[in-house]
Amino acid sequence: MLACLGAMLLLQTNTFAQNIKVAIAANLQPVIKALQADFKKQTNISIDAISGASGNLATQIKNGAPFDVFLSADVAFPAGLYKAKLAAQPPVVYAQGILVMCSTKKTGNASWEKIITSAKVKRIAIANPAIAPYGKAAEEALKHEGIYNQVKPKLITGESISQVNTYISTGSVEAGFTSLSFFKENSSKFPLVAQTIDPKIYAPIEQGMVILKHGQNNADAAKFYRYILSAPAKKILVQYGYHVQ
Repeated sequence: MLACLGAMLLLQTNTFAQNIKVAIAANLQPVIKALQADFKKQTNISIDAISGASGNLATQIKNGAPFDVFLSADVAFPAGLYKAKLAAQPPVVYAQGILVMCSTKKTGNASWEKIITSAKVKRIAIANPAIAPYGKAAEEALKHEGIYNQVKPKLITGESISQVNTYISTGSVEAGFTSLSFFKENSSKFPLVAQTIDPKIYAPIEQGMVILKHGQNNADAAKFYRYILSAPAKKILVQYGYHVQ
């Protein structure tokens, strides 16, 4: 009986200790640890963050992945989940991403357009525009400037922005389109230079969040959702290179 009671208590403890499962867009990898730590400090609630390209995460959720909250790199993917009745409410924008061209080459005063079209740059990393909003924004910027066809042979496509960041940080490419948050976190670790892409030449990277059907009755998931929209979380997001309202 004692052994049975102990097993029941252990099972109950593990049930209560279960973490919130949060699907996060790959661009949030530099900032999620800071958000996790601050949320844990305020609430004593832990979260498990699983990152990936927003489109891939949305597909996983449609296929039954047991996530409680989804922080996307755009609004379209979480809006699609709401339309499919897989989210508790329409998405809200929690941050706006900033696109940069990041290079391991000394660029002087040259514009980003001249840098990536120069002979010095032979490989340019870009996230898959079909599933990664930062990749879509980069493609829009290249087409707006009329240099997409010129640089297309140089493009190395990553599944997500995190793969692009790996290409950049390991020197596998001479340049890449990524988030300002990546540059802010890594500019002191690697010999990186970055130029901010004019936000007028690509659609705003409005990053949306939803509570998913799996987490709609989870009080801790609701607390995390509210936290991401709070002043402390917004302060952290700004520090890591995002715009917030």
